[in-house]
Parts: sequence; C-alpha cells; structure tokens
Amino acid sequence: MHHPTRPTALSRRGMVSSPHYLASAAGQDILRQGGSAVDAAIAVNATLGVVFPHMTGIGGDAFWLIHSHGADRPIALNGSGRAVGSASRDSYRARNLDTIPHRGALAAVTVPGAVDSWCMAHARYGRLPLSALLAPAIEHARDGYPVGESQARFTAECVDVLRGCALASDQFMPGGRAPEAGELMRHPTLADTLEAIARFGRAGFYEGEVAAEIVRHLGTLGQQWTASDLANHRGDWAEPLSTRYRGVDCYQTPPNSQGFAHLIMLNILAHFDVAGLRDKPAEYVHLLVAATREAFAVRDRYLTDPVFHDIPLPRLLSKAFAGECAERIKQGLPNAYQARPAGGDTTATMVVDGQGNAVSLIQSIYHEWGAATMAGDTGVLLQNRGAFFSLDDAHVNRLEPGKRSFHTLMPGMAYRDGRPWLVYGTMGGEGQPQTSTALLTRMLDFGLDPQRAIDAPRWLYGRSWGTATDALRVESRFDAAIDTRLAAHGHEVCRVGDWDGVMGHAAAIRIDAATGVLHGAADPRGEGIALGW
Repeated sequence: MHHPTRPTALSRRGMVSSPHYLASAAGQDILRQGGSAVDAAIAVNATLGVVFPHMTGIGGDAFWLIHSHGADRPIALNGSGRAVGSASRDSYRARNLDTIPHRGALAAVTVPGAVDSWCMAHARYGRLPLSALLAPAIEHARDGYPVGESQARFTAECVDVLRGCALASDQFMPGGRAPEAGELMRHPTLADTLEAIARFGRAGFYEGEVAAEIVRHLGTLGQQWTASDLANHRGDWAEPLSTRYRGVDCYQTPPNSQGFAHLIMLNILAHFDVAGLRDKPAEYVHLLVAATREAFAVRDRYLTDPVFHDIPLPRLLSKAFAGECAERIKQGLPNAYQARPAGGDTTATMVVDGQGNAVSLIQSIYHEWGAATMAGDTGVLLQNRGAFFSLDDAHVNRLEPGKRSFHTLMPGMAYRDGRPWLVYGTMGGEGQPQTSTALLTRMLDFGLDPQRAIDAPRWLYGRSWGTATDALRVESRFDAAIDTRLAAHGHEVCRVGDWDGVMGHAAAIRIDAATGVLHGAADPRGEGIALGW
C-alpha cells in the first residue's frame, strides 16, 4: 500500500475538507465558534468565491446533501438556477447561432442559485448569524489575499477569454496581465455585494441594488433579464436518490443533477468481483469505463429538468436494468455512446460538525471563469451553465424559459447501518461520477482509507474541460504496461501528468461510528486541505 501524500486529518469535534486552504480554514474557524456543518459550508463556499474565483462564486449554482443528527438519510437541496423568462432558442438562431456560446453575456442565461441555497440551508440548519459566516470572505475580498497557483495558471491560460469583458479583465488581471502566484489581489466590489448579503440575506442579492445592477448591465449586453427573474428564484428541498452497494447506502441529489449516473454505475459494478481486480489496474479501469459508458448513455438521453420532462428513474435505478447493462459488458457487446463536451469547473466541500451533522456541497460557475462576464459593478462573475442547454427543438435538454439545465454537480453521502459513514464528492464535470465511483470502490472493494483512495492514480473518460477527444486519459503514475492492456480492450489511451488537475479535486470525510473519529482527506491535485479541531 502506497504512502499517502499527506496524513489523514483526524478529529472528533469537526472536520472540513475543501479545494483551497484558506476556505478550509474559514470553515474550521466557524466550527470553533460553535457553528453547524451548514454554517461552516457556507463560510467555505463564500471564501472559495473570493480566493478561488476561476472555479466558483456567488454567480453560480450549488447542490447540497445535508445530514441532520439522528436522521437515517440526508435531505437534498437543489440550488441551481432556471433560465430567465426571456430565454428563447429563436433569439440565438436570429444571431445565426446553432449552439449557445460558452462565453460572454449570451452564455449568461440562468439565474445564479448558490446564494439562495445558502440562505435556505442557513434558515433551517444555521446557528451563527450570516454576517459571521461571510466575514472571512469579506475580509479576503476587501483586504486582499495571495493569488494561488491554480488561479494564476487558469488566468494565464484564459487571458483572451477574460479580455473579452473589460470588467472581468480589470478585476482578475490588474494592470492588464495575469497575476503571478503570491501576488495580492483585492475585490472591493465583491466585498460590497457580500456585505449586502450579510446584512439582508437573500434580498441582498436577489433584490435591491445588486439585482438591479445585474439586470441593468446584462441589458446593455443584449440579455433581457428582469427584476422578477431574480426576485422569484427559489431553490428546492428534495428527497435524495439512493442505491445499496456492498452493504452501504449511497445517496445522491436527484435530477437535474447527474448523480443518478453514479448510482447506475454502482448497480452495474455490483454484478462483478471488483475486489478481485485490485492488482489488475487495466481490467479495473476498463470495467469502470464500461460502466461509465452504460450510465452516460442513459444520462444523456434523459437528464434535464424533471418539471419539463419525465425521467424514468425507477427503471434506470432498478437492479434489473443494471443487470442488463452488466450482461452487455460481460459479453463484450459494443456500446455506441459518444462523449459530449462538458465543462469541468467546480468545487467540492465536505463538512462534519461535532454534533454529527454533515454537509456534502458542490458549487460551481461551470467552465473556468464561467461566462467570463461580470454582472456590472457588483463584483459577481456570472456562470455559463445555460450553455449546456440545446437549441435543438427535439432535444430533452432544450432551452426553455424557467427551465433548469442538465447539471454536472453531484454531492454524495454514504450511510452504513442508517448512519453516515462517508461524506464525499469531487469537481470535474464528466469526471464527477467516475471519480466518485473510484473512491467508493477503492474504499469498499479494495479497503483503502479516504486519503489513499483520493491519492491513487485516476483516469477520465469523456470531454470534460472542453477537450474534443474520446480518448481515455490516464495519469502517468499508472504503470506503463496499462497502456497496452487498455488498448487491447479498445481504448485510445492518452497519458497526462502524474497529478493532473483534469482529474478533478476530490474531498472526503469518513466517520467512524464506533469512536466518533472523523477521517478527513483532500486532493493533492488541488490546493485543498482537510482540517479538524
């Protein structure tokens, strides 16, 4: 068993894992002050929106799973935004477009849902005032924070993208250039908006001056948002989806989240001796990719806003359906699934507090830098999640007013004997179901602890991060012999870096039911850390 990249963080009073050390520290501080897991998760994600702005922010969406102490299952919170009332497929066609642009104001077609979800979760599960939770983020935005390596790299790679919006260029490339890691950066207008949320709650974002500026500015860019688009937005509480794998109940948020793809994969893998593949990495990866292709084929056929289209989840999550998929894999029958382009920008936050409450939260602006369009003088970088809508009239995920798009965000929890055992998730678009499945199989079938499961070499099938390839990307820490064996299974193998960020940044907290000890793990591919106290 390999040596982990870092010690597993151990604690009984609380644990936070996030993709940025300053955000984890903010969440840890809230736990120290007596805040709940939800309180800490809000503090983490508010801080991430400042110090990790290329990956997340208050202009994006969020999906939650929340465990309340004593409950036998989590509750889901859908914090994704809907297409604005003026959204129209014809408006894009009139501009001679056959797809929604990924950047610019025309990509900003859905209302940001994250802030509303914070306020909904806080109203039900919060202990500390919202002003205390946002204080770390406001301080970083107002007084400045050192730019991390990830932000510096993604800025340098997206200079032309950011220059497409003068406000974005001014905010993230002061002096007209990409910052170096370690340079101080301040976002005073974002601090003002965060202070409005701290004072007035959701009204500080969805009503009043901030909302009016969002509507005004987008109007100057050709997007006809209205005050009611923002004021009327609300997230939704929902029952989670689940399946049982190796004696563990695994929970995911329901559609418009892709979480059910992960559950389908687990159902398929239950038909195989995965544990017997521990020392056969090529066969293990091939099997999981085969399960991925089966799950993605039905996901892409059905996934959209269930308010607009029926999704036959009982059948898709049935053991019988998984058996059909498993039989095709066993017989080596070809799967005609073709990967579609998908963004990979997301952040995953896991929190467990000292009372046993837990949160798995994924928040995102979709692509790196989202739509690369600022919401006027608010400091808010808008998401481009609406770019995932189709302009094809016959497509299940076609753009329609008030509709939520196909969403990659999928926080996870796993329960053993009716109690939380693992809080887990990852960023990475198409990689989210694949990495989540890798973590669970490596822990349940191979016996790895959370940190080693995250550290182990990973692979990515699909087109996350906008790449136009169907190749199977594998980290170079896999033995070179795996290439030949995977090629024999029909895979086009593409080697990437030893610890490649394209694999996403996973986070996990395992809960020892007997001792109450929390085992926190963070991904060395990012800038995250797990912190207990």
